[in-house]
Amino acid sequence: MKDILQKQTYFYDLPEELIAQTPLKNREESRMLVYNRQTKDIQHKHFYDVLDYLKAGDVLVINSSRVLPARLYGIKEETGAKIEILLQKRKNLTDWEVLARPTKRLKVGTVLKFSEKLSGEILKIGDYGACEIAFKFEGVFEEALDEIGEMPLPHYIKAKLEDKERYQTVYSKEEGSSAAPTAGLHFTKEILEKIKAKGIEVVEVLLHVGLGTFRPVKEDNILNHDMHSEFYKLTEESAEIINNAKKEGRRVIAVGTTSVRVLETCGNGGFVKAGFGETKIFIYPGYKFQVVDALITNFHLPESTLIMLVSALCGVDETLRFYNEAVKQKYRFFSFGDCCLIV
Repeated sequence: MKDILQKQTYFYDLPEELIAQTPLKNREESRMLVYNRQTKDIQHKHFYDVLDYLKAGDVLVINSSRVLPARLYGIKEETGAKIEILLQKRKNLTDWEVLARPTKRLKVGTVLKFSEKLSGEILKIGDYGACEIAFKFEGVFEEALDEIGEMPLPHYIKAKLEDKERYQTVYSKEEGSSAAPTAGLHFTKEILEKIKAKGIEVVEVLLHVGLGTFRPVKEDNILNHDMHSEFYKLTEESAEIINNAKKEGRRVIAVGTTSVRVLETCGNGGFVKAGFGETKIFIYPGYKFQVVDALITNFHLPESTLIMLVSALCGVDETLRFYNEAVKQKYRFFSFGDCCLIV
């Protein structure tokens, strides 16, 4: 019997060559492993087959967050030393929580110059590269960021991204994420139109993905893991559509673990309650899902909080079984990789 509270329970062996380095030319041509929780059946499809598994009356929940070009390179004004900054979370109009490296070169009061239009002063230094910085800029901050910022690709992607939009979903709207909600990268506008034409309601939620989503679980006992916090928003309109579906016994299908985090944070006696704020929800086996009936998601890192979330939905043994099958079938893993549909 596996101990669901031990980090090593969620390990699987992944050859490095299966970590996708670049997105496919056509989003919808990703492979899609379909796992049925009732029959335990595994099927191998492509994402363009997703319509075969969705039916009229389903509610498909997407995260409309847009990725900021959050990686900045600057120099210390006094010495010219190079510093890399990753935007994490906005605190107000000028101040941000960031990750900086190398932090040993920084102290409170250090001024960094990023461009003619953008500079910043270090306000606070925390652990593991965490800092607070106050930016000074001319005009609009987002415009200055757009000019010089790079997409904050995860550490396991070494290849250069040729087109910034390939790390955005086609339905992204509100900037604020430090990483893409990657399950949504497989959708095209054409597939979304076909989904709506089939009588499936598409509902937006918002969760700004933080880089903490990639932070490894370091503690052997997963309950000792300090879960990262992320901003979420669920509108009254979206909540009403979801609650009507739940009342009528129709399926709520989450696109990505980020949508799951919003829905389950807002879960209220089997329904959802509109709201916004910060969530630190940690979903692992033993968790009873209130809202989510099915899930479209990518393949996640071994021993990560995201594979723990999938294991809460499917069970640890079954999750590892279909992950190992995906390895055997040479699926592409992680952010630019293939996906699985859990029904």
